[in-house]
Amino acid sequence: MADLTVYYDASCPLCRREVALYRGRSKAAFVDVSDPANLPPDLSAEAAMARFHVRRDGALLSGAAAFAALWRATRGLGHLGRLAALPVVTPALERSYRGFLLVRPWLQRRMRRREAAACR
Repeated sequence: MADLTVYYDASCPLCRREVALYRGRSKAAFVDVSDPANLPPDLSAEAAMARFHVRRDGALLSGAAAFAALWRATRGLGHLGRLAALPVVTPALERSYRGFLLVRPWLQRRMRRREAAACR
């Protein structure tokens, strides 16, 4: 069984690309939350689609804390995960992540258009 469960939106081209970077480099289990049947009882569909979540040691983490946990469990990124988990660093990363969430819909639309153009 994996030490970490990553909940990600497989309908999002950004999320798919990022998860592809982690697969094979970590022992995490990856769960597609774009299918509501895959959601654990303590994670709503709305919350799962709005932010990045992981489960580590039974605790559900989101945002910067979730990324820090994933990076710590990913070969080659452990140093980044340890840095991101520092009490003075995590709040700054969380603010940055919240800023990213504001532009995420625009980036998703742009990537979907690119993917559609590549299929023509």
